[in-house]
Amino acid sequence: MKAILNHLFEHKTFTHSESKQILTDLALGKYNNSQMAAFMTAYCMRSITVNELEGFRDAMLELCLNVDLGTNDLIDLCGTGGDGKDTFNISTLASFVVAGAGYKVAKHGNYGVSSGCGSSNVMEFLGYQFTNDTGKLKTSMDKANICFLHAPLFHPAMKTVAPIRRELGVKTFFNMLGPLVNPAKPENQLVGVFNLELARVYAYLYQKSDKKYTILNALDGYDEVSLTCDFKTFSAAGEQINSIEDLGFDKLNPAEITGGHTVKDSADIFMSVLNGEATAAQNNVVSCNAALAIKTIDDRKSFADCFYEAEDALHSKKALFSFKNLLQN
Repeated sequence: MKAILNHLFEHKTFTHSESKQILTDLALGKYNNSQMAAFMTAYCMRSITVNELEGFRDAMLELCLNVDLGTNDLIDLCGTGGDGKDTFNISTLASFVVAGAGYKVAKHGNYGVSSGCGSSNVMEFLGYQFTNDTGKLKTSMDKANICFLHAPLFHPAMKTVAPIRRELGVKTFFNMLGPLVNPAKPENQLVGVFNLELARVYAYLYQKSDKKYTILNALDGYDEVSLTCDFKTFSAAGEQINSIEDLGFDKLNPAEITGGHTVKDSADIFMSVLNGEATAAQNNVVSCNAALAIKTIDDRKSFADCFYEAEDALHSKKALFSFKNLLQN
């Protein structure tokens, strides 16, 4: 590790194969906690290259516990996190809306690191028991149109570094990896990232895949459609700036989409959205992200039609039904 750290301190980069080997060794416990903390911290102070991110991704996918859910027609809605905005659990709620609309969702999630409440925090608080049992995950998919994949149960590397990430309390390159390493390998993906530089790195990686994808970044730094500003998207059709005014929405105040100060507060907001007790701002943000996911699956549909599908799934309580069915399995 000393040679690796010196390489980074000299502002040098790693090749794809070097990066893959480093992440493999890290996952297998070949480095101590101080060394791993130093390695992650170095990447907090420099940009990651496409080769490095691709190498880290390939190592994690090679090491992960694979999940065969019996279909490739899946979508994941997953953000990198690390935007420092402390929103409520928008992408997780949007996942249930998409499932309620009749699409199959393999939601990849984890505990919050740089924010107080990640998707796993709120799901655990609300009574969901994490599992990597394929039979149980398939049952969830059949009955609820969604399954929840808690990252540490599938990725040795995440399990190894979890205590260090918690102690550091800031975003690391593992935030960048989360959306790339869903063990179900969904063929559709909506990915939110925290800055445009990373969005372009992601776009390069996804262009090399056979996935249908939308990568998004709100122009004021959110890793999701926030409706606080316009947002940029990258897909097979190219990149474009999406005007929230053109989509028919008024600009929101960031305070309207903040999360709770505790996991309980976040869970209360989560259930208020599903139960039809949320504000118009909260409903619109969730429905917009769900609509973008639906459009990723079927880009022949207009955004307006996708939004209508999402809004109907939320207001008719189909999303709530999906959530309750997931908890019962």
